[in-house]
Amino acid sequence: MGFNLLKGKRGIITGALDHNSIAWKVAENASAEGATFVLSNAPVAMRMGEINKLAEKTNSQIIPADATSTEDLEKLFSGATETLGGKIDFVLHSIGMSPNVRKQIPYTESNYDFFQKSLDVSAISLHKMLSAAMKLDAINDWGSVVALTYIAAQRTFPFYGDMADAKALLESITRSFGYHYGKKKNVRVNTISQSPTKTTAGSGIKGFEEFFGYAEKMSPLGNASAEACANYCITLFSDLTRMVTMQNLFHDGGYSMMGVSTDLMSK
Repeated sequence: MGFNLLKGKRGIITGALDHNSIAWKVAENASAEGATFVLSNAPVAMRMGEINKLAEKTNSQIIPADATSTEDLEKLFSGATETLGGKIDFVLHSIGMSPNVRKQIPYTESNYDFFQKSLDVSAISLHKMLSAAMKLDAINDWGSVVALTYIAAQRTFPFYGDMADAKALLESITRSFGYHYGKKKNVRVNTISQSPTKTTAGSGIKGFEEFFGYAEKMSPLGNASAEACANYCITLFSDLTRMVTMQNLFHDGGYSMMGVSTDLMSK
């Protein structure tokens, strides 16, 4: 049951691949809360996923965009405002990819062309997205931009590879651009640091299942689900969080504050 938290609001949701995606859940919940929005993903990801089903379910239009292309992102924002009939109120950045991790290349032996691709797709794309939106004045005053991140930006998780560096950059861009967009248009920019989540992308990381179980035992509330993360995103898109910006918000069942748990000690 919705609460009309986003009634009358317009948005852009990127990164929905299939029903396991956090972005997919965000789209479903945003629709239930009264929002209208466009969906976007890279053309190659759209061919792999099921985004057309989500568009039909949420009565949304799809605007393909390569998040590393400023031209594509400007077309995304101008197309979204035209399609939705006005400026945007919220944006979800749910974009991440590492060729080094996919190919299981050790962090200390990283392919630097791949490394640069990881940074461009997973982090610099947020800067390009915000820059395009500001240039076009596409986001309403008091709008909200949320990007998804992970605690590997602050702590070392050897299996996470160069994605850890990308997430650290993503969070830095959130703070830096958040200041400028806040001063100019009262637009707020935040990241959500989510629990390990059984998405299609996350499950592809070597050792994911073992770590998922570890985090479940470490967190007093257990791992946060994709659905729970989507609910949190909705609150950040809503007017209830107007004074929250430039923050990295942990949504992880308490994992980020733990040293050790009795569950793990008993093992």
